[in-house]
Amino acid sequence: MQYETVGRSGLKVSSLGLGCNNFGMKIDEAAATKVVDAALESGITLFDTADVYAKGRSEEILGKALGARRSDAVIASKFGAPIAPGPHGGGSSRRHLVRACEDTLRRLGTDHIDLYYQHYPDDTTPVEETLRALDDLTRAGKVRYTAVSNVSAWQLADAVHVSHAHGLARFCAVQVEWNLLNRAAESELVPAAEHFGVGVIPYFPLASGLLTGKYRQGADYPRGSRLADLPYFASVATPENFAAVERLRALAGESGHDLVSLALSWLASRPSVPSVLVGATSAEQVFRNAEALVALPPDLVAAIESAVAPA
Repeated sequence: MQYETVGRSGLKVSSLGLGCNNFGMKIDEAAATKVVDAALESGITLFDTADVYAKGRSEEILGKALGARRSDAVIASKFGAPIAPGPHGGGSSRRHLVRACEDTLRRLGTDHIDLYYQHYPDDTTPVEETLRALDDLTRAGKVRYTAVSNVSAWQLADAVHVSHAHGLARFCAVQVEWNLLNRAAESELVPAAEHFGVGVIPYFPLASGLLTGKYRQGADYPRGSRLADLPYFASVATPENFAAVERLRALAGESGHDLVSLALSWLASRPSVPSVLVGATSAEQVFRNAEALVALPPDLVAAIESAVAPA
């Protein structure tokens, strides 16, 4: 496992991070503990959760699974998604943010969050208010580093400028959906992040499973799979994407790597990416994903990009 710094910060994380959104939803506490054990054994240090995942259970399960190994982990969590009814049940106001942070600390059973994300932009709260509240939490030692997720390039730039103008703790990372079949982030967000020294941490690197190769065009989706159960994710299964997957599958065979290895390793090779987030429901999945991360030669990187380029 390799370790990289997050943007222009001193925070170091493993090149592969564990997405913990399955905890409390797809897998119970016992299974999640085995996943966490496998992650630590594989050298994974970044564990990504959110207060909204399984209505807080993901954070609780992660905290218990880490236990005395808390110091071995970089815990990332998020605030802002609606977690309760009413006008104060979500968002990025100081009122909600401080309460959300305290609740996350309690559920995790820790005294600090290593990397705290604004989960979604909040157009009802001035960005300065959010950044000042995060700065206060950072100065109090409850948060070590701050970050943002699911924003546009201009929103990231705005936050960076406000932080600089007022001497506030600045976002060191941005989390975004990015994979070989969805490269929209590369048009504006990734260049902006690189310009401002903000690390880019991709989620859904396997395109909801399409880049694992387990789905075939025209065949029924496996029972219990994400594409079978959730129409939102099934939207990735277009004829164009299936064709790209087949080209990648052929390239994987030629290069001696599997499809997952190409998908994860290509993202990890991007200059702005310190870590790639991948979920898992079993220890075996964790070990396979960790082993799949390899250094790719430049000619193979070029061949991968050619394989997914629009016809």
